[in-house]
Amino acid sequence: MKKSIVSFLRNGFIAAAGGPVVLAIVYLSLHAAGVVETLDAVRISTEILTVTLMAFIAGGITVVYQIERLPLLAATLIHFAALYADCILFYLLNGWIGRAAPSILIFTAIFLVGYAVVWLSVYLTIRKSIRSLNRKLHDSV
Repeated sequence: MKKSIVSFLRNGFIAAAGGPVVLAIVYLSLHAAGVVETLDAVRISTEILTVTLMAFIAGGITVVYQIERLPLLAATLIHFAALYADCILFYLLNGWIGRAAPSILIFTAIFLVGYAVVWLSVYLTIRKSIRSLNRKLHDSV
């Protein structure tokens, strides 16, 4: 358990470092498109802090895949639920999506598709690497 907590914190802090960078890129892109001209100090400070916390949670929750006694399906469901809750909470808190059902449903659909694509890509890459390593081990014996 202690190892999982340390891993959560390490992964979280690594991911948190990128959160403000991503937010800066988003705002610079919005500015270049003429959508955002100025931001007030309270809003930008709040969003920097919430994006940092959001990235910390997203990075840290990957620890569920390191818990050996947790089946892959259970780890994936926990990971998905934590990431979804993390994103929807902060998106709503910051006003990045509307609170009406259609906005939440659209966000949820995009999140589901994005999660599935990324998860499947990572899974297939890891599976390919494992097969390659197994082949090399088998050939060396």
